[in-house]
Amino acid sequence: MPAKAPQTSRHLEVERKFDVGESAVSPSFEGIAAVAHVDKSPTQTLDATYFDTPNQDLARNKITLRRRTGGSDAGWHLKLPTGPEARTEVRMPLDASESDAVPEELLDVVLAIVRDRPLVPVARITTRRESQVLYGADGAPLAEFSNDHVTAWSARTSEDADLEPTQQEWREWELELVESNGAPDTGLLDRLGNRLLDAGAAPAGHASKLARVLGSTPQPGAEEPDGHPLQRAVAAQIRELLVWDRAVRADAFDSIHQMRVTTRKLRSLLRDYQESFGLPDDGWVLDELRELAGILGIARDAEVLAERYERELDGLTPDLVRGPVHERLVGGAQRRYQTGLRRSLMAMRSQRYFRLLDALDAIAAQPPGSATGEDHAPVTIDAAYKKVRKAAKAAAQVDENHPNHPHERDESIHRIRKRAKRLRYTASATGEDKVSEQAKAVQSLLGDHQDSVVSREHLRHESEAAHAAGEDTFTYGLLYQQESDLADRCEQQLDDALRKLAKAVHKAQR
Repeated sequence: MPAKAPQTSRHLEVERKFDVGESAVSPSFEGIAAVAHVDKSPTQTLDATYFDTPNQDLARNKITLRRRTGGSDAGWHLKLPTGPEARTEVRMPLDASESDAVPEELLDVVLAIVRDRPLVPVARITTRRESQVLYGADGAPLAEFSNDHVTAWSARTSEDADLEPTQQEWREWELELVESNGAPDTGLLDRLGNRLLDAGAAPAGHASKLARVLGSTPQPGAEEPDGHPLQRAVAAQIRELLVWDRAVRADAFDSIHQMRVTTRKLRSLLRDYQESFGLPDDGWVLDELRELAGILGIARDAEVLAERYERELDGLTPDLVRGPVHERLVGGAQRRYQTGLRRSLMAMRSQRYFRLLDALDAIAAQPPGSATGEDHAPVTIDAAYKKVRKAAKAAAQVDENHPNHPHERDESIHRIRKRAKRLRYTASATGEDKVSEQAKAVQSLLGDHQDSVVSREHLRHESEAAHAAGEDTFTYGLLYQQESDLADRCEQQLDDALRKLAKAVHKAQR
C-alpha cells in the first residue's frame, strides 16, 4: 500500500435528494434574494459502476465507491459520511489504462471495512443529467440543481447467475451546495429545497441512488435501542475505531490520539466483562488491542512531546532559548512521529489487524452472556472505584515509606490514573455520567502529571546529548524545572479531585 495518495483530492459534498414524478416541471428559483442569476448547463450522460464486498460492507457503513465516466469529474469517487447531509468525497482520475481495478489509494482509505474481502461490481447506474447552476450577486456559484433521469441495474449474485440483472428507472432531483471555505449555507439549501417541494417533489426515500438500487440496507447500530447497555457501548467504540482508522490513514490532526483512546476504551470494557462476552481463554483479543495501542503510542508520545516543546519554547523570551534546542526537541519529536505513523499504518494494513476487527465484529453482534448461556450480572461501578481507592492508598504509603524515591511516587500516581480511566469507561458504559465526568477529571489531571514525568526524562536525555556535543544546555534545565513545577501542582490538586470522585460514586450508589 502506498504511504501517500498524491493523485487523490477531497471535497465536501452537501446535498439533498428529492423523489419526483415523470410529469413534474422543474422549479423556478426566481425571487430568492441570494440567487442573482441561473445558468443552464449542457445535458450530461454519467455512467457509473459501483463496487462493494459481496456482503455489502461499504453500504452498511453508508459508504459508496464508484468508477464513473462522463461529466466534469469523471473518475473514481469514494464517498464517506461526514454529517446528516454531508459527505466527504475522495476523488481520483481515471488512469491511462482505463482499468476497472479499484485503485489502492482509495482501497486503503476503507481498508478497515473491506479488509481482505474482494471488491466486486454491485450495480451500474446511468444518469442523464440536466443541470442549472445558481449564482450569487458577486458572480460566485452557490448551488447546483440537477434533474436526473436514472436507469440502474443491480449486479447478479451467484444464486441467480443465469438471470438478467434487474433494471430500474426513475427520476429524481438533487440540490448540491457549491463547496466553499466557509460553513455550508444550510439556510440557502432550505429555501431552495422549498421550491422543489412546491413543485411537487418529496424528500428522497433513499440516501443515494445506490441505496435505492440495492434496496433497504440495515445500517450499523440499527438494533441499538433494544440492545444491552454494555453491548451498545462496545458497538459504539468499534464504530469509533473505524472512523478514526480512516482519519489516521489521512494523517488528520489528533487522529492517532483518538484511535489509541478508542482502542484502550474497548480493551477496558472487554477486560472488565471478559466472561460475559465469552472471550477466548487465551485472551488474544485483549492482547491484540494492547499491542495495537502500544504501536499507536509510539507516534502519539512523539506528537505530545513535539506540541509540548513547541508551546513551551514559544512561551520563552528569545534570550532564554539557547543553542539548537528547538531542532533537538521539536524537530526530533516530529521525526519520531513520522516513524511511528509509518509503523502504525503497516500494522493497520496487516492480516493480523483484519482478524482483530473480525473478532470485534463478532463480539458486537451478540449480547453479553449469550456466548456462555449465563445471565449477565448487573454492571456496577463499585469494583472499578475500589481499585481507584486502593491505588490512592498505595500512593500515600509510598510517600510515607519512600519519601526520597520520586520514581516510585510517579509510578504510584500513574496507577491511580489508569484505575480512574477504567472507572471512567465503565461509568460511561453504564450511564453514570457524573461518575464518568469526575473520573475523567482525575484522569486528565494525572495525565498532565504523567506527561511531565515523560518529558523530564526526555529532557534529561536530550540535555546529556547536547552537552556531549558542546551545546548550551541552559534551556533544557529551565524546561525541566517548569515540568517539575507542573507535576507538583498536579499532586497538590489530587486529593480534592479524588474527594469529588468519591462523592459522585457514593451518590450514584444510593
